Amino acid sequence: MAVAAVVAVVAAGVGLYWFQPWKLWQDETVREALPAASSAPSPSAAGPDTASEPSAQAGPRTLAGGDLISHEHATSGKVRLVQLADGSHVVRLEDLDTSNGPDLHVWLTDAPVKEGRAGWGVFDDGEYVSLGKLKGNRGDQNYALPAGVDPDAFTSVSIWCDRFDVSFGAAELERV
Repeated sequence: MAVAAVVAVVAAGVGLYWFQPWKLWQDETVREALPAASSAPSPSAAGPDTASEPSAQAGPRTLAGGDLISHEHATSGKVRLVQLADGSHVVRLEDLDTSNGPDLHVWLTDAPVKEGRAGWGVFDDGEYVSLGKLKGNRGDQNYALPAGVDPDAFTSVSIWCDRFDVSFGAAELERV
């Protein structure tokens, strides 16, 4: 009896750690602004000769975007691939609404977005870059592309659960 009780307690502990069911009732909302354009020198700091020159790129520019579709969990919102004024890139999630879960990440991938169960597990079949842990399951958030990553090599974004190797939701990136 005692051995069975110990085994049951250990199994319950492992199950709670693995599935983290309490996250189903916890929402984490993030409200990040799009990163600001890098600051150009002011006319007084740059001198009179540069005051009338327009900047090459005044601010962030959307290169691609799409709407999130649901996979394993109901997911909605928009995704944008944005080039910032300094030439760096971010993936921006806007109005994200998905379930919270264990070990969620934002992935930039080359996989096609498929509806239904056919799309749940395709994102780790090809090339992908993890942009980091999902900051929150709701709201607006930014994920910087690492230096050296070519954004043109990727066609979709997935909210990926590393724990269960499944997509919560994904968006096809349509070039602008």
